[in-house]
Amino acid sequence: MSQKLRSQNWFGKEGKDGFIYRAWMKNQGIPDEEFSGKPVIGICNTWSELTPCNGHFRELAESVKKGILQAGGLPLEFPVMSLGETLIKPTAMLFRNLASMDVEESIRANPLDGIVLLCGCDKTTPSLVMGACSVNIPTLVVSGGPMLTGKFRGQNIGTSDIWRFSEDVKVGKMSLQDIRQSEAAMCRSDGHCAVMGTASTMACMVESLGLSLPENAAIPAADSRRKVLAQYSGQRIVSMVKENLRLSDILTREAFENAIMVNAAIGGSTNFVIHLLAIAGRIGIPLSIDDFDRLSLNIPLLANLQPSGKHFMEDLFYAGGLPAVMKELDKFLHKNCITVNGKTIQENYSTASCYNREVIASPETPFNATSGIVVLKGNICEDGAVLKPSAATQELMVHTGRAVVFENIEDYKSKIEDPQLDIDETCIMVLKNVGPRGYPGMAEVGNMGLPKKLLEKGITDMVRISDGRMSGTGFGTVVLHVTPEAAVGGNFALLQSGDLITLNVPARTLNAALTTEELARRRAAWKAPEPVTTRGYVSLYLNTVQQANLGADLDFLTGQSGSEVSRDSH
Repeated sequence: MSQKLRSQNWFGKEGKDGFIYRAWMKNQGIPDEEFSGKPVIGICNTWSELTPCNGHFRELAESVKKGILQAGGLPLEFPVMSLGETLIKPTAMLFRNLASMDVEESIRANPLDGIVLLCGCDKTTPSLVMGACSVNIPTLVVSGGPMLTGKFRGQNIGTSDIWRFSEDVKVGKMSLQDIRQSEAAMCRSDGHCAVMGTASTMACMVESLGLSLPENAAIPAADSRRKVLAQYSGQRIVSMVKENLRLSDILTREAFENAIMVNAAIGGSTNFVIHLLAIAGRIGIPLSIDDFDRLSLNIPLLANLQPSGKHFMEDLFYAGGLPAVMKELDKFLHKNCITVNGKTIQENYSTASCYNREVIASPETPFNATSGIVVLKGNICEDGAVLKPSAATQELMVHTGRAVVFENIEDYKSKIEDPQLDIDETCIMVLKNVGPRGYPGMAEVGNMGLPKKLLEKGITDMVRISDGRMSGTGFGTVVLHVTPEAAVGGNFALLQSGDLITLNVPARTLNAALTTEELARRRAAWKAPEPVTTRGYVSLYLNTVQQANLGADLDFLTGQSGSEVSRDSH
């Protein structure tokens, strides 16, 4: 090994310092020779019983350890803050940046030469990658894998069906007891959401960026091949340390472009935008919100997966996995991007095959010619907003309607089922103050449920606009991430019920029929909301969080800080 191992700045010392560093580690039964120049590999584990998607990670970590030991490394597992999407209030997104700080400082402060990131649930993947990027030592990602497809009363179900079930209860098609019975039928194995929601999108993101071994994205959590991949990953990270193959070598501008094109082809979550922007900001790659529209413009939808299609992640794996999708995209991708296994991205997918054209289509005969992420600009989203066309209704792509404005999520909940609410299917629902600062944390509430009185008429979709996000499992003609958000005084804050709004997806515009003079008059009367707190992390977040078009990272966290520790502890 040519370069000095980082861990030897701890374990290679003589005298008192070396004694302290080694002696307390030896109380775990580690022999002395383990500290004599073996690569020390940290397994960054987001296991938590409060994060059900990652509940199998203690066992998965054991497979990673086997691989590290086989390759001659010393595995040391450590915990970091785990973000369980389903339980954390007010929203896991509020704590993504905090978790990334935990990861960054845990890696830098400890005698680690390489890192395996164990992540699965939505925010655990971007937070771990963001933190690791800031340190920039050899790093490899192992995802937890999707659940097995849910089975309920003869039907396949997944997380996207929650939204359908909820509306069916409103109109009497399902009972609350029916929903209760479907819960265990949907979540019947280890793993994250079985559809192309945010968790699956993030797993595809790291594979398309080159941060994981091939097939990482789609192997079900319950499949024994997930453990095999974890063991191979443990072996490979030791070699990456010897080669000094770092995140900055892999995360090039071309790698980010590949990830955007792959996301378009799989119908990935809109949350992909905000997380990839944050990762780019950490590693120092210039990336803008406009790149997502431009790069996905000519990429058709190839993966027939919910919520944009009908199948599930388990089906994607059996059909050939993400390598088979990427092989179909060969003419679009940057083929020579290096990946964690030392091979190019093209070498990783060149031997892949599609085994089911019902699940993975070709560019010549796609499931949907429209895909990707559309970026809208206009007088109520001056710095941009996003929409996922593959999950939207074609007839609503060009639509003018009267705004029905909800000032915040509580206002929405108190009014949406009021029979006197002045709303019909031609209206545009607007939800303000759910952005990064407004909520705070930018909650997944943008795909507002429709009022019962419209559901009873058979209406299943309306144009909805918010400065928040929606779950990657959600669907509909939903405009999200409006920037600047209402809470910082963007024009979006000035909208009132009755304003006419025009959405024109082909033209990439979103505008309200308001003159500059009228906007100025309303702005003069606008008052910024009071902060929800003045203490702790949330106060820090409110004072430093960037807008959605910049990835909603904290402004002082962008860029790399490196792996050097300025002072010894003894």
